[in-house]
Amino acid sequence: MDVNPTGVNQSSVAGQGNAELRGAQLAKKQQEAEGQATLDLLQSAEVSPPRSADPAIGQNINIKV
Repeated sequence: MDVNPTGVNQSSVAGQGNAELRGAQLAKKQQEAEGQATLDLLQSAEVSPPRSADPAIGQNINIKV
């Protein structure tokens, strides 16, 4: 056990810092994994717009003023 004039055990403070760092790293990896899973899901769900059998349909728009 380390004793400092400040009364704080430096080894426990360092251990807490390491634990916080590991926790932050794990959280970052989890967010990246969830983001990649979301992108994969979106890409797998992409659907092309339906195409008409007759390409001329919708080319003329009648407007009366």
